[in-house]
Amino acid sequence: MTKIEEILKSKIKPKEKQAKLVEAVVSGKIPIKEFMAFFESAKDTDKGACADVMKHVSAQKPALLAPYIDTLIEYVNFELPRVKWGAPEAIGNMAKDYPGKVAKAIPNLLKNTTDDKINTTVIKWCAAFALAEIAKYNPKTRKQLVPIFEKIIKKEQNNGVKNVYVKALKAIEKEKN
Repeated sequence: MTKIEEILKSKIKPKEKQAKLVEAVVSGKIPIKEFMAFFESAKDTDKGACADVMKHVSAQKPALLAPYIDTLIEYVNFELPRVKWGAPEAIGNMAKDYPGKVAKAIPNLLKNTTDDKINTTVIKWCAAFALAEIAKYNPKTRKQLVPIFEKIIKKEQNNGVKNVYVKALKAIEKEKN
């Protein structure tokens, strides 16, 4: 049994498992290559837990996940909600350091902004976060994204989701002045 499986199968609370995995990956006790290979082959529950871990790893050490941006993009539209939350948040966390690379995620992220049964509020918020971060740190994407943000703001019912776009537009506007 790998260290990852050991942690995931342990009797500790889910948040503690997540914290242990994040610490192990960030510290290098679990090599990122091994973690990503596990993520891709894991069953759905473990995939969800790993996606959650990636969100935190990307916030602390974005460089660790940089070689796996394409993998993250691939999982943005995965059917499992926890993966649809974690992958976009990880991408959003990496936008500042890798603005050009994460811009490739835009088409996949836009699929998670629509109102339907699949895209829950959390999924829409996570997509909004990633898109907002991409727009803030990659000026080349703004021509495409700003009009989309403006449309979403007009029709989005959830204020939490709407505010992510509003804040991004304010930050972009502030940068222009």
